[in-house]
Amino acid sequence: MTVFRVVLACLALLLSTAGQANPGSRLWATGGVTTIDGSAGGGLVPWALLSGYASDREWGGTLALSRLESDDYSLDVAAASFNWRNRLELSVGRQTLDLDSLVFALKDGFGLEQDQLRQDIVGAKLRLWGDLLYSPLGQWSLGLQHKRNRTFLVPEAIGARDDQGTDVYLSASKLLFAAVLDRNLLLNATVRATRANQGGLLGFGGDRNNNHELMAEASAGLFLNRRWLVGLEYRQKPDNLTFADEQDWWDLFLAWVPDRRLAVTAAWVDLGDIAGLEHQQGAYVSLQASF
Repeated sequence: MTVFRVVLACLALLLSTAGQANPGSRLWATGGVTTIDGSAGGGLVPWALLSGYASDREWGGTLALSRLESDDYSLDVAAASFNWRNRLELSVGRQTLDLDSLVFALKDGFGLEQDQLRQDIVGAKLRLWGDLLYSPLGQWSLGLQHKRNRTFLVPEAIGARDDQGTDVYLSASKLLFAAVLDRNLLLNATVRATRANQGGLLGFGGDRNNNHELMAEASAGLFLNRRWLVGLEYRQKPDNLTFADEQDWWDLFLAWVPDRRLAVTAAWVDLGDIAGLEHQQGAYVSLQASF
């Protein structure tokens, strides 16, 4: 999926929803944006927030298209979510990773011709207790993401054990009013049990480890006003493969929420070394429509 097609699809989506009523009664920007895994959160880290703006008597959701371009890879993500009464979020996502540089680097040793990796993700998130705004300890949610790698040739060649796996995570999110220079501050902490290699795009488990490990993730965002949010994220990663060390991810992001139906996120992302290709840094953009 090219950048042009992503932008064109999002513009068509916005035009189709422009005349509709507000997509829910929750406060502005309290649904977050869409992660690369399809759940509500930042770009890399799921938050305890549920997608969209549905309150406890409503339903809603989101549609999102995202693209990340690093030095040697590009990732396209299409995702959709459904929020039932601000209690349960269901999400689906398709990731497509172009890896021409990796295939070129590996083809002499492995005879690989595959130039893309595709992964499907089905997620669920349950709000356990609390409220982002008014509870002293914020909002807490339990989530899972079942991931299936649909193109397993490259992951298997570098030592991955399985083409599918399930992540389980616990997230806590809290909005602190007037915390920094009279601006609201959003904090999130997530603990994830996973055995995914590069989020699952390079399969699950490996020769070093084939068990779930607990990984820490965190986000912080400062509301410049109700339409603009600037922040950073960090996502710890397991290291299952002898073939190549896996490094943690982080990003600096800027989110713009001009309307309840639209959110635009741009970020600078550092993915570290991926499958032996060093210093994978680049730009990320995501467009999200809420209904």
